[in-house]
Amino acid sequence: MAGKGTSQGTGILLVTANVGSLFEDPENLQKTWLREFYQTVHTHKPHFVALHCQEVGGKNYEESMAHVDSFVKELLSSDAMKEYNRARVYLDENYKSPEHFTALGSCYFIHESLKTIHQFDFKAKKFKKVVGKEIYSDTLESTSMLEKAKFPQDYFPECKWSRKGFIRTRWAMGDCAFDLVNIHLFHDASNLVACENSPSVYSAIRQKALGYVLDRITDQRYEKLPYFLFGDFNFRLDSKQVIESLCSTATMQTVRTADNTQVDKLIFRESDNDRKVVLQLEKKLFNYINQDVFRENNGTLLLEFDKEKAVFKDRLQELEISFPPSYPYSEDSSQGKQYMNTRCPAWCDRILMSSSAKDLVVKPETEEKAITYDNIGPNVCMGDHKPVFLSFRLTTGAGKPNANKHKCCVMQ
Repeated sequence: MAGKGTSQGTGILLVTANVGSLFEDPENLQKTWLREFYQTVHTHKPHFVALHCQEVGGKNYEESMAHVDSFVKELLSSDAMKEYNRARVYLDENYKSPEHFTALGSCYFIHESLKTIHQFDFKAKKFKKVVGKEIYSDTLESTSMLEKAKFPQDYFPECKWSRKGFIRTRWAMGDCAFDLVNIHLFHDASNLVACENSPSVYSAIRQKALGYVLDRITDQRYEKLPYFLFGDFNFRLDSKQVIESLCSTATMQTVRTADNTQVDKLIFRESDNDRKVVLQLEKKLFNYINQDVFRENNGTLLLEFDKEKAVFKDRLQELEISFPPSYPYSEDSSQGKQYMNTRCPAWCDRILMSSSAKDLVVKPETEEKAITYDNIGPNVCMGDHKPVFLSFRLTTGAGKPNANKHKCCVMQ
């Protein structure tokens, strides 16, 4: 299947997937989701697959955690993955400990043709050879093969026990070592609040949390390495500006609650044309008259309103986005391309990287077709988020000029 990790380099596939929907309707959604995931693996033939999941167990995780185990067993034992003879799966399933629970799942699969791969032990501060398949769940706090943290409670006071945080693992292949960080940032609680200011208050909360992660993974405790951050960043378009653009010729009507203390909804109507409603906005409703605007040309006209990453332009890089907004898709299994009318569609699911990591991905001699940044299952229902992936090749010596730097952390 995968070519030897030699002349063409080592094939890497990074995938981020908010899988909350899969556990609400496992019968219908899981089969489709897995089929599309396997197809992506088959197409790109990677030697190393990193699958970062968020909302493992779904919203009703007390009832749904049982489905998580069958999902993971299927991944590990499927025919499609049989040539991946080593695996590490880290599932944060310990919902009985709300102060630690993040509902993150990080799964790593290594192809039999990749002879050696090492993973970092954060306690021993050295790399260890990866052999066999291992699953860690419940209390990830006790494993030294990862670093995990939940964001401080005061970051998002509206939702004290929100399942948001990050998990970091560190890997070495040949002379190249890097960090992989699974991340889930805070969502927009209300469309009405989100459009009050530009940037929104929620954008500021995400900025603070992302800054916290970047500071943690680049502090002095461990050697600094290239890093890939992929997960559900919950980045949203600048609501205020998007609405001004979409409703530039419309007039706005404000509907208040019965006691007149709060705005209940905003209705934007065309000035003429029978005063047709263009957009209706409520706390959890974003009902725009023409969804095509989010799909045409992959929604690229709206990328100018995608501004949250720009704050970190000195620390985070990204390849060009050429896929439609990854959220919020309909969870109806017959509506693969339809968005739900709950939120303004946005590129929530992303693969970001440090400048040094981007240098591993994009090299002067790299052919365009050797790198793919796209979504999975564009035409079928994958739940409310479409998974997003990055496929590329690491060439031998990719770690130079840092070659052999991680040798100081004794290999075992």
